[in-house]
Amino acid sequence: MSGGTFHVHGPHDHELEHAQQHAAAGHGDASAHHGIAGGSMTNQIALFTAVIATVGAIFAYMGGATQANAGLYKNNAAIKKTEASNQWNYFQAKSTKQSLAEISRDLAPPDKQPNYQAKIERYEKEKKEIQTQAEKIEAESKDWDKQSDAQMHLHHRWAQATTALQVSIALAAIALLTRKKWLEMGMFAMGAVGLAIGVAAVLHV
Repeated sequence: MSGGTFHVHGPHDHELEHAQQHAAAGHGDASAHHGIAGGSMTNQIALFTAVIATVGAIFAYMGGATQANAGLYKNNAAIKKTEASNQWNYFQAKSTKQSLAEISRDLAPPDKQPNYQAKIERYEKEKKEIQTQAEKIEAESKDWDKQSDAQMHLHHRWAQATTALQVSIALAAIALLTRKKWLEMGMFAMGAVGLAIGVAAVLHV
């Protein structure tokens, strides 16, 4: 899930609402067929659905936020890569000038050679400074890349958690309509899975 909103609405929603209304209107009939446990099950599922929907909305928001962060960090990494490339091009230009100065020094008369030697030494010093800067920018680019990958990993975790909660809500709707205990257990199981994945995302696992 990459959106920032947790959509509980789905094909089962109208059936869920209808089942809840039916359970409230026909409480006497439901008690005759299912006993007090039926009403208790309805209330339990309704409460569970409300809690899971709220948690799912938070998970969906976190999924959207981490995806946005991943894109932003990846963009920062690309900018730093371009800056580093520019620095290395500058380094190469200095190297070319140094090579030309060395050739000129070797071909120049002895009285001119000290001037060229001074240029060579200056270029060498500038090259070291440029290299240091380029390596620093490259390290920053790699750091942004790592942060982007970490955020995308978290995005996948939030998406998995949100999907599990959506399945849990769908099972809740079916359980409410069919009064099947095993569906209710499946609802709780999927809810627990979604919450566990959400906790893993919080812990950056």
